[in-house]
Amino acid sequence: MPTALVHCRYTAEWVGTKLHWRLSADEAEAAAVREIAAGCPDQIVTYEPAA
Repeated sequence: MPTALVHCRYTAEWVGTKLHWRLSADEAEAAAVREIAAGCPDQIVTYEPAA
């Protein structure tokens, strides 16, 4: 699997985990995620909120 696809998938799973547990992100983390996500237009983040 190409490195870019691995980064996109990892980032989507990271964001999904953060959303699932309602975890916050500081501005540095949010900026890094936005930068990576900009290169992943077809990646979808999926999650279910924690009960």
